[in-house]
Amino acid sequence: MTPEQLLHHHDQAGFWPAASGLDVPEAYQRALAVRQLRMDRGEQPRGYKVGFTNRSIWPRYQVFGPIWGTVWDSTLSYCEGQGEVSLAGTCQPRLEPEAVFGIAATPPANASLDELLACIAWVAPGFEIVQSHQPGWKFVAADTVADGALHARLLVGARVPVATLASDAQALEQKLAGAHITLSCGGRQVDQGMGANVLDGPLHALQHFLQELRSCPGAPELQPGDVVTTGTWTDAWPVAPGETWTAAFDAPLSGLTVRFC
Repeated sequence: MTPEQLLHHHDQAGFWPAASGLDVPEAYQRALAVRQLRMDRGEQPRGYKVGFTNRSIWPRYQVFGPIWGTVWDSTLSYCEGQGEVSLAGTCQPRLEPEAVFGIAATPPANASLDELLACIAWVAPGFEIVQSHQPGWKFVAADTVADGALHARLLVGARVPVATLASDAQALEQKLAGAHITLSCGGRQVDQGMGANVLDGPLHALQHFLQELRSCPGAPELQPGDVVTTGTWTDAWPVAPGETWTAAFDAPLSGLTVRFC
């Protein structure tokens, strides 16, 4: 499909007629072309979503490595602990609880974890809403890259300055990687996970993403003010309007509740 056709299916929240037939490098170029089309109509990038960092779900989706996509001003929202998100215009939406970083400065080339930490302003809990325009969530990695399906909505909870949490990257990563989460819907426990599920910790997921971003021809650099959401700590769960979901994170992240409409 052409970039215009991809964007049309995205806007119509409908299923693709067939798989893309692309390989992963071609899919990123197609996704970047769709990104430009969205910018041309007035949408503004606000960062990136890194997906499939949780190795425990790779066999289920037959995707065996992290991939990334763009977060938009039209799809990003903030709250202090409770928020509402519309699922209108999404296709087969699923929810992922994640750690989100706010970027203060563009990291240097080949940044170490400590150099990366120096470029981060805050960390927060987040609910990423992902989607698929292929029936039954049956796809290969290139399809979901071209689709931009890694990101449909992002709700960011209470933001905590990283400088108040740890003096170095190892200490912060130990806190985040060792933190657990309980995910519930309507008061019923659905799943559990921990920060170490995402490439051994969210900071490591961010470092890996930066390397991948910079190896992709034409991909825009990470900018001050961007957000990066680093991958789900649990499986991705189907959601529907009227449902209320809660993620009970261990410190240093606070809890997050979302109501879908």
